[in-house]
Amino acid sequence: MTRLAAFVIAMSLSAASTYQTEIAQWREQRVASLKADGGWLTVAGLFWLHDGANSFGTAADSEIVVPDGPAKAGVIDLHGGKVTAGARQLKPDDSSDALKVGRLSMFVILRGGKYAIRLKDPDSEYRRNFHGLEYFPADEAYRITARFMAEPKKIPILNVLGQTEESECPGYAVFQLGGQELRLYPILEEPGAKELFYIFKDQTSGKETYGAGRFLYSDMPKDGKVVLDFNKAYNPPCSFTPYATCPLPPPENRLPVRVPAGEKKYHE
Repeated sequence: MTRLAAFVIAMSLSAASTYQTEIAQWREQRVASLKADGGWLTVAGLFWLHDGANSFGTAADSEIVVPDGPAKAGVIDLHGGKVTAGARQLKPDDSSDALKVGRLSMFVILRGGKYAIRLKDPDSEYRRNFHGLEYFPADEAYRITARFMAEPKKIPILNVLGQTEESECPGYAVFQLGGQELRLYPILEEPGAKELFYIFKDQTSGKETYGAGRFLYSDMPKDGKVVLDFNKAYNPPCSFTPYATCPLPPPENRLPVRVPAGEKKYHE
């Protein structure tokens, strides 16, 4: 073997090792995020608000019965599209704006024009019973550089509650996998988003992977390209708690090939 060939092999092995380390670290961070205080494993309740006063507390006759805090903890009012607790207005979909009750945190969310309270409990059964994640072996062949075609439009995204919301889609990624040319349409989760968010299904869905699909992020397009690293595809929150309101893959993102990369189905 020539010195050049040996050098090339050594560099290739080093690059592969670096990539495996990157994926291992990403997986560690993924688990830490799930298990963290306030992580998805702590989501333990979802309560839809009606117009007017919504009482909450541990008392059985409360409209929102919670597992900790006073029997009669208070009232949450919904009026004219505003949610208040006493003199305080609660912002929807702002996790920093929590109402604290005992060990619990209560947040307002807005879905399909309806307001709800999302309850987080650090002693949630989903957090206590969490037993780790399973993955396909990391394979750099599933880290794919795709062409990005700018085609801004809105696409309807259905969620697990049966609600549909129009989401901003800046275009689509075109790539080769399984001998086919495929497309994935990302959405922007919020105005000024710094990443593209893909919700997709493939031929492993409902078998090795979660039936409702998986999530994936990429950086914003650069020089007309995006990197789709399916080794970082992961399960939506609704695979861990029944109180999440996960979006479902649009028809355009149902891939006719297997993508045996990333997170496998979570077995309770």
